[in-house]
Amino acid sequence: MAGSWLLGPDAGTPGERPTAVLVAVRGQEGAADSGPGSETSLTELRRLADTDGLTVADELVQNRPTPDPATYVGSGKVDELAALAERSHADLVIADGELTPGQVRNLEERVGVRVVDRTALILDIFAEHARTSEGRVQVELAQVAYQLPRLRGDGRSMSRVGGGRMAGGAGMGVRGPGEMRLESQRRTLRQRATRLRRNASELARRRERTRSRRARNQVPSVSITGYTNAGKSALLNRLTGADAQVRDVLFATLDPTVRRISTGQLTYTVTDTVGFVRHLPHQLVDAFRSTLEEVTRSDLTLHVVDAAAPDALDQITTVHGVLHEIGARDVPELLVLNKIDVAPSEWVDALCRVHPEAVPVSARTGAGIDHLRVELARRLRQR
Repeated sequence: MAGSWLLGPDAGTPGERPTAVLVAVRGQEGAADSGPGSETSLTELRRLADTDGLTVADELVQNRPTPDPATYVGSGKVDELAALAERSHADLVIADGELTPGQVRNLEERVGVRVVDRTALILDIFAEHARTSEGRVQVELAQVAYQLPRLRGDGRSMSRVGGGRMAGGAGMGVRGPGEMRLESQRRTLRQRATRLRRNASELARRRERTRSRRARNQVPSVSITGYTNAGKSALLNRLTGADAQVRDVLFATLDPTVRRISTGQLTYTVTDTVGFVRHLPHQLVDAFRSTLEEVTRSDLTLHVVDAAAPDALDQITTVHGVLHEIGARDVPELLVLNKIDVAPSEWVDALCRVHPEAVPVSARTGAGIDHLRVELARRLRQR
């Protein structure tokens, strides 16, 4: 369920699913790309909202070359958005893109409800799904990094300029109560960030010691990566007999799960890592960098692809982009086409033509898993 971090202090009745209106700016009518505002991106935003316990009441798409710097959708479209939010009794508006503090302020003033962006929504989902102490620290650190540049004052009580008696006779142009309160909030967040970084560093050192022990014991490592909801945890369970959580939602697994596999004379570890998504907030990439180092230090990356997804090739490109960002582009990769039990055969054939070394499997039925185990062992022995 969406938390107060996303909904704000005036959240609705506990237990009820809040209502949201989605808004996007599309570069041109019917654009086929996967950027913010495209139909693919908007479909994913709906799933993200549903994962966070929100009910999507309606959507508004504005066709314009670039987002309006003041209101994101343009002045005329804001009135339409306000009427749509009122008719839908929306609790918040979610933009399919990252908003500037000024855009948020202008939209909230004219629409009359809380406005958040795609990044805030993803951060809220991560906060809900983090289970370990390391995961919670990383998510909170990402939230602080997101909040710091977005602090702002509201109304008379947050006036940022002092004068007269309020300024103690110091005259106009001095700091008012709003400015002092903003400084106090910034100081509190910065202190919190410092403590979180210290905790994250200690947790990272523990993870590094564990990796070092595996390296000393010459145990090869395989990291499972891929787009969110591609079936990574289900594949881990099928390969290792693990009991990792499997749910049909985005970002069901945030905390890495490590399991050991023995095949003949070969023993290796398999690690399930956090899934990726389009426009993954850079705050999360930075905060989860120590966890994602499991990928950079591994001997082989098992890149799981949802073969039943119409945009499977785009998802592969997205994952490769994140792997490049975290420094894992040189790690050998084995592509696994999952969900062949539900994917149209022509889609699987097309993916195999583009990626001839890929291994088609079904984590649900077990089809192709024996072949995958053999290929994994062969690749690791080569290493």
